[in-house]
Amino acid sequence: MAQCVQSVQELIPDSFVPCVAALCSDEAERLTRLNHLSFAELLKPFSRLTSEVHMRDPNNQLHIIKNLKIAVSNIITQPPQPGAIRKLLNDVVSGSQPAEGLVANVITAGDYDLNISDRSIKASVPWYSNWKDTLMELKESSLYTATTPWFESYRETFLQSMPASDHEFLNHYLACMLVASSNEVEPMEQFSKLSQEQHRIQHNNDYSYPKWFIPNTLKYYVLLHDVSAGDEQRAESIYEEMKQKYGTQGCYLLKINSRTSNRASDEQIPDPWSQYLQKSSIQNQESYEDGPCTITSNKNSDSNLLSLDGLDNEVKDGLPNNFRAHPLQLDQSSDPSNSIDGPDHVKSASSLHETKKANTGIIHGACLTLTDHDRIRQFIQEFTFRGLLPHIEKTIRQLNDQLISRKGLSRSLFSATKKWFSGSKVPEKSINELKNTSGLLYPPEAPELQIRKMADLCFLVQHYDLAYSCYHTAKKDFLNDQAMLYAAGALEMAAVSAFLQPGAPRPYPAHYMDTAIQTYRDICRNMVLAERCVLLSAEILKSQSKYSEAAALLIRLTSEDSDLRSALLLEQAAHCFINMKSPMVRKYAFHMILAGHRFSKAGQKKHALRCYCQAMQVYKGKGWSLAEDHINFTIGRQSYTLRQLDNAVSAFRHILINESKQSAAQQGAFLREYLYVYKNVSQLSPDGPLPQLPLPYINSSATRVFFGHDRRPADGEKQAATHVSLDQEYDSESSQQWRELEEQVVAMVNKGIIPSSFYPTQYCLNSYSDNSRFPLAVVEEPITVEVAFRNPLKVPLLLTDLSLLWKFQPKDFSGKDNEEVKELITGEPEMIGTEVISEFLINSEESKVARLKLFPHHIGELHILGVVYNLGTIQGSMTVDGIGALPGCHTGKHSLSMSVRGRQDLEIQGPRLNNTKEEKTSIKYGPDRRLDPIITEEMPLLEVFFIHFPTGLLCGEIRKAYVEFVNVSKCPLTALKVVSKRPEFFTFGGNTAVLTPLSPSASENCSAYKTVVTDSTSVCTALISSASSVDFGISIGSQPEVIPVPLPDTVLLPGASVQLPMWLRGPDEEGVHEINFLFYYESVEKQPKIRHRILRHTAVICTSRSLNVRATVCRSNSLEDEEGRGGNMLVFVDVENTNTSEAGVKEFHIVQVSSSSKLWKLQNSVNLAENKEAKLASREKGKFCFKAVRCKEKEAAMQASERYTFADIIFGNEQIISSASPCADFFYRSLSSELKKPQAQLSLHTEKHSIEDAVRLIQKCSEVDLNIIILWKAYVVEDSKQLILEGQHHVILHTIGKEAFSYPQKQELPEMELLKFFRPENTAVSSRPSVDQLSNLIKTSLHYPESFNHPFHQKSLCLVPVTLLLSNCSKADVDVIVDLRHKTTSPEALEIHGSFTWLGQTQYKLQLKSQEIHSLQLKACFVHTGVYNLGTPRVFAKLSDQVTVFETSQQNSMPALIIINNM
Repeated sequence: MAQCVQSVQELIPDSFVPCVAALCSDEAERLTRLNHLSFAELLKPFSRLTSEVHMRDPNNQLHIIKNLKIAVSNIITQPPQPGAIRKLLNDVVSGSQPAEGLVANVITAGDYDLNISDRSIKASVPWYSNWKDTLMELKESSLYTATTPWFESYRETFLQSMPASDHEFLNHYLACMLVASSNEVEPMEQFSKLSQEQHRIQHNNDYSYPKWFIPNTLKYYVLLHDVSAGDEQRAESIYEEMKQKYGTQGCYLLKINSRTSNRASDEQIPDPWSQYLQKSSIQNQESYEDGPCTITSNKNSDSNLLSLDGLDNEVKDGLPNNFRAHPLQLDQSSDPSNSIDGPDHVKSASSLHETKKANTGIIHGACLTLTDHDRIRQFIQEFTFRGLLPHIEKTIRQLNDQLISRKGLSRSLFSATKKWFSGSKVPEKSINELKNTSGLLYPPEAPELQIRKMADLCFLVQHYDLAYSCYHTAKKDFLNDQAMLYAAGALEMAAVSAFLQPGAPRPYPAHYMDTAIQTYRDICRNMVLAERCVLLSAEILKSQSKYSEAAALLIRLTSEDSDLRSALLLEQAAHCFINMKSPMVRKYAFHMILAGHRFSKAGQKKHALRCYCQAMQVYKGKGWSLAEDHINFTIGRQSYTLRQLDNAVSAFRHILINESKQSAAQQGAFLREYLYVYKNVSQLSPDGPLPQLPLPYINSSATRVFFGHDRRPADGEKQAATHVSLDQEYDSESSQQWRELEEQVVAMVNKGIIPSSFYPTQYCLNSYSDNSRFPLAVVEEPITVEVAFRNPLKVPLLLTDLSLLWKFQPKDFSGKDNEEVKELITGEPEMIGTEVISEFLINSEESKVARLKLFPHHIGELHILGVVYNLGTIQGSMTVDGIGALPGCHTGKHSLSMSVRGRQDLEIQGPRLNNTKEEKTSIKYGPDRRLDPIITEEMPLLEVFFIHFPTGLLCGEIRKAYVEFVNVSKCPLTALKVVSKRPEFFTFGGNTAVLTPLSPSASENCSAYKTVVTDSTSVCTALISSASSVDFGISIGSQPEVIPVPLPDTVLLPGASVQLPMWLRGPDEEGVHEINFLFYYESVEKQPKIRHRILRHTAVICTSRSLNVRATVCRSNSLEDEEGRGGNMLVFVDVENTNTSEAGVKEFHIVQVSSSSKLWKLQNSVNLAENKEAKLASREKGKFCFKAVRCKEKEAAMQASERYTFADIIFGNEQIISSASPCADFFYRSLSSELKKPQAQLSLHTEKHSIEDAVRLIQKCSEVDLNIIILWKAYVVEDSKQLILEGQHHVILHTIGKEAFSYPQKQELPEMELLKFFRPENTAVSSRPSVDQLSNLIKTSLHYPESFNHPFHQKSLCLVPVTLLLSNCSKADVDVIVDLRHKTTSPEALEIHGSFTWLGQTQYKLQLKSQEIHSLQLKACFVHTGVYNLGTPRVFAKLSDQVTVFETSQQNSMPALIIINNM
């Protein structure tokens, strides 16, 4: 139970006190009435004695009574009605509420902090609690006393308003005060009348109520004297007369009203009455405000006597009707529920309210001074000392003597046993009938009742030992007689007496109480008496810390007949659980819920709400979601009923925002309740700030912001650049690529350096982007915010009029800032336009994004705060689980969907900082500014459209498309560039118009190439042209990835559009290629905030296999060309058709082979077959052989100007000019990666030693810079039409004898080697040139006749002249040794050469200057006919300034065969 203000040792004596009746004359009542008090009320604050009292028990032992209190009340002749008592109790409970705003009583139970007396809800979270540690905390805590004043008020009122009954005498009147005024005409006569009246009420059989203790009631005569108006001498003389007649012990002169009430304002006198009157305002005050009066009147008096309430009294037969009615009697019309089963709550709140109003203006005791207070106090003392206590002492003696004398036995009752007091009663019913009733009824003079009377008297004067003995004896008698009601009463009081005995000689007999309660409840069917037992016993058990037993007792008496009682007892049981040694917090919470439910049924809404709130502290945050939902729902409902709308809203909000496990229908009901309550709240303050809505959930960190217009859809052949949009998923790899491309172009624009102020452009901000800076948006360009909503409920949510909430601060650059804060679009749509989504439906448990736009029309700072919308459900609602909708919710089949307007803020937490030590050790978050864009001045805006852009190509296929550039803004744009990682994929043509073909229709078959028709004579010989790489934007050190777009006048004006041709070449690898283009452009007027803008496009191209080309070049051993300078070379080209015909390709035609080089050119084709048309069907391979020669000197001299010589060998009848666009473009693009290398090697050159120079020189001899371009046509059948595709492949030949390919070779991964854990002695790389390189240092060729006829029969030796040509291929002087001796490696070798010998010198030593050609005249000698190989001379060479000799082997020289014939 909750802690009480009084201890149980104080409570019980205060609950059972001697009762004294008061009977006043009209005049006496009038005197007290001047103070707005009746006589009984006047005495109430002074009814407790201030000193100890002494009396003697039957054994003449002195007995001390402490704190004795007496109860004086007006005589009432009607027993109180149960319905009226219930109404009173209900009002007492509803009138006592926890004071708001006071410090709450907090009990710390385990890990819970339970806030007991306040309505707020607080709880600590952990579920697991260490209950054992709590005991000390609780017991020592100063906050331990969680009081329940409403329960104490209820208990006090309940015990005071118990009707007197025949089986016990505790509240029977012991004495009667007869009060008359000194102003009466005949005071003594008035006393006689009052005395007769009392006698008539007590002894006349018409009145069964009130009850009197003994027939000989003590009468005490009180003369009231009004000091301010009365005659003091007369009063004194009347008092003397009274003393003569009634004795000094039996009368008293009480002087009151020492001042007149109109002087009340002069000095403030304390008002001790109000607390008593308010506590039981209905019982006491209404007895004279609304109820009938309680005074007797003379037969002769006027019918207009002043009654207690100032109403007229009816006088009938000398007894006013007011004796028949009790002040607790209800008007029959107002309360039909007089039966005990009637409801508890009868107009409780309203009547209490009226009472309070009635009470506030009245000043009690206005005519009394402090002296008067002392006189009243003195009067009570005198009455108790002189009158009441001697009377009680005498009565106890008489009863004791009477009982003993009746049996003529021992003088003391203490040794009495049952048989002394049995035998004289006359049972009114046979024993068999007893079981059906609550026992027999004793006549008033039965000895059992005399024992009970004596016990009660002893109990009232706190003589608990004697009382216990008597109760114990009476209990046995009653049980023997089966008088169950009497027995239960004796058991109850015996238990209480045993507990209260001083020194506690015996333990508290709780089983007595249990038996009494069971008897009252089950046999006597008297719940009122049972309840009294429970209240007393529970207090006693609680005082002994037997909380578990107390709780069980309290719970046992909860029943259906009284909701109020059950609620209070359940609440006290809950407090018992929390006060236990190991607090049972969950049991506490469960019983608080039960109490709340019963309070609610009893109409005690505030108490119900309080109970639910206190239980919520325990259930909150434990994952018991259904329990939480139920409590929150009830709290919401009760708060709504009590018009605590904010509490109601927050309770319903909790139900909705916790991940609910309720059914869809239940959730729908909760949502509708919430909306209904919410609507009422918002109607109270329609102009207030918009409230925060709990639904739907918003994932703030998933908010994305996009700056710019939506992408236009494809329009026929026109396809807009993909750019950036909210539909694209974030990809960190691709965003890094875009960033690199932008950095590349910015670096190029800024002469190779990225400026410090550069910041990559971000059009779409999300949780992955860097949001630490304020993003820049451009005026008149929309800002789209994508908000991620989630509906946690199983019912759909409908958001209407959904828009963004923002704040805007316009800035002008004149330096003045004028702050304008616009919360809503209604204010300034000309500043920022706001898009409104009229309906946005989120289905059950769905996540859905809404894209909301703002249109900035002014420069300044924009802050996007959140979203504003109406929250509602879609139509159709139902009643769920017996929970009807609140009034105002339409529950038709298709109800109007209710909606409320509110907002939700977008608050995004930035990334956690982790740079400095301080940031690492603490948790700090950086800013996230994606919702705070700065609106800047106008900028140009480019749109790019691709026309006839292919999605599929063959590898190497050339296709012509068009690009349209449109400036859709109001500013001109310039410096348009495009950057891509794959520059070899596209070209806009050369820098000069001459090199760019006009239009596709100019040639046969609409070729993308520039073509010229040729005559048939020039077939197989080369047609020469030249071009400079600079014309195609390629030069050493340039960035081929950044390509300026050739805009006419380099400026695109507002609204203008330009179409440019764009040639595309399918990448050499098959598969799907994503090619990123980044278009860069600037404003003509430089803007401070934004320097440039970009537009992105990702082209996806699928390529399929076409041709594979491989080529090798080798030195020709034939004689020199006409000029006699430089060696010839042979170029072998293998072309294979690898197409698998998926693309419908029938065959490939090789239409032209071109070469491009600064030094070499193709001269003619040496194909022997006369196959003019080179066709390749699927999987066929063709072989070509070409002769290449060095360019002429004047051509070679142009190397410095980056000019390349193009030579075309045509296989058809149309020449493709390979030095023009697009053929040369793609050739240069493929070459551009090679062009980057030479610089690196040149820089190394100076640092190296001479040996390395030698190696370099030797290497250069084997290098050849010859590039082959294969141009082809493919015939494709598509939809039964034949198409001709064209394309080109490039092979770059670097080294003589090494095969080169048109397609990238897959790198073979080297095999894993074991790790070696030692340091190599020589880390220098061996600088010996390779064998291949050496063989190319000196080129040798033998000139001799193919066949030689010699008459061997005439001359046995045949001599043949042979010329050996030695050509120095390097740029340095070379020492050469020619050794003609046969190398005798093996006998087999001799077989071959042994048949001929060289005549003359066997070794020649020569020095060849740079690129010198030297001829040696040799003679070969043969002895018989045959075929001989003359290629035996060995040539050794070394650089003149080097020591080492490298042999140039002739391994790749062809055999020099000669035929010797006999003639």
